[in-house]
Amino acid sequence: MHIGILSRKSSLYSTKRLKEAAEARNHEVGIADYSRCYMNITAHRPHVLVSGKQLTFDAVIPRIGASMTFYGTAVVRQFEMMGVYSVNTSQAITRSRDKLRSLQLLARKGIGLPVTGFARSPKDIQGLIEIAGGAPLIIKLLEGTQGVGVVLAETNKAAESVIAAFRQLDANILVQEFIKEAGGADVRAFVIGDKVAASMMRQGPEGEFRSNLHRGGTASSIKLTPEERSIAVRSAKTLGLNVAGVDLLRSNHGPVVMEVNSSPGLEGIEAASGKDIATAIIEFIEKDAGPGKTKDRIEG
Repeated sequence: MHIGILSRKSSLYSTKRLKEAAEARNHEVGIADYSRCYMNITAHRPHVLVSGKQLTFDAVIPRIGASMTFYGTAVVRQFEMMGVYSVNTSQAITRSRDKLRSLQLLARKGIGLPVTGFARSPKDIQGLIEIAGGAPLIIKLLEGTQGVGVVLAETNKAAESVIAAFRQLDANILVQEFIKEAGGADVRAFVIGDKVAASMMRQGPEGEFRSNLHRGGTASSIKLTPEERSIAVRSAKTLGLNVAGVDLLRSNHGPVVMEVNSSPGLEGIEAASGKDIATAIIEFIEKDAGPGKTKDRIEG
């Protein structure tokens, strides 16, 4: 099989591991910088090119950065038009990147979430704070990633000031309850297909409520409960993702989903779990790829 990895840099850990794993299983591998791809959009012979060379893959693994979601998913969609299998569809990636829509879809399926509020008008700030149960509470930019644009407001007055400041910048925000009992830790479940392939606990540094590894957090192996495994798989399926990193918090009222990531990194999870996640992804593609498999799995 000729597998294309859509990645901005061939030197990234996840990109290198996926390439090594695919080649170890005798696949031909090409790495394409999706930001450099350009497309011929035609009814009879659509194709994707880089530097004048047409790309011909049997399957693609999208590694689309959050800042390039619009263009990156357009490239994935073009491959889908050509009948090329994508491990995560363009629609599923777009769905996962819209934090508000993804939370609404998860809520519709009855999946546990932190209590969350969303509003447009500055006049509704007090109502938003009340929805989240009052301070302390979390204020999130919809467009933020890797912990950027996430603020812990420890008093109602501080929350009002932060929300008002974001709204003056015309930024879309979510307000969520603060899960204090999580202690600055969250759980990442790495879902491939119908199962959790690996899991880890991420712990933020002293005094930091965010557990992102990019912000100095540490990771360790952890055993999930059956409920956590079920929620992780259901969350990925709800958004139509075959490969996903599902981030959970352990709250007093059970596990709640913080976010579902459509391009989860491999470095932290492989190091913490000791599992070969890259090979597991390639094995999934071998089983799942084929003609007519590019359609999205859910409606909406």
